[in-house]
Order: sequence, then C-alpha cells, then structure tokens
Amino acid sequence: QVQLVESGGGLVQAGGSLRLSCAASGNIFKINAMGWYRQAPGKQRELVAAITSGGRTNYADSVKGRFTISRDNAKNTVYLQMNSLKPEDTAVYYCNAAVVLFGLGLNEYDYWGQGTQVTVSS
Repeated sequence: QVQLVESGGGLVQAGGSLRLSCAASGNIFKINAMGWYRQAPGKQRELVAAITSGGRTNYADSVKGRFTISRDNAKNTVYLQMNSLKPEDTAVYYCNAAVVLFGLGLNEYDYWGQGTQVTVSS
C-alpha cells in the first residue's frame, strides 16, 4: 500500500559528501516520523537520524554535526545530507516512515525502503 524509494547512494572518498533521498507513495493520509537507518556487514541495523512531521530531529552521536536530515511534507520525501564522510559510515542505508493510511483510522504503519549502498573509501 505504501512504497518507499531511496536514491543517492554510491561510492565516495573520505571527507566527501552524499545526499540521500526517499520518496513515499501510495495510500498515504499522513506521514508521522521519518528516518534513516543503516546496517554495516556483521552489525545490527542502527538509527542514523529521524525527523517528526513538525521538523523535530534526532541524530545518532556518531553523525551529529556531519549529517542533516530534512523533509518535504508536500512531496512525502525525506533527505539525508551526509558531509565529512568517514569509512565507518559505509553501510546500506534504509529509509523508514510511520504512515497513517486513508480509510484505516489513525493507526500507524511502519514501512521500509529497499536500501541504498553507501561506500566511503579511505
């Protein structure tokens, strides 16, 4: 019922920048929180950054001051600007959205994107 499509991953040298985008589409009444998670090989998926519908943000300590999350509510899109990238930022990055669907009351449903690879070379 809802699809999240990510874009913007790739290979970059340490110190470089990338911008990830995630567009949501489908039977959407409202999107509450949106966020970015990442999973490196052999590690658990972890929260990178999140943003509420009102614009309140939360960041993992490891990315504070380097990454910025933002969203365009009119486009149902969330962005992650990543600056000063480090090799330890290498991971698959996943978009997440908490969605209220049309016709199903105020229940919130959790959706994930397919993931986009970010590789930072040293």
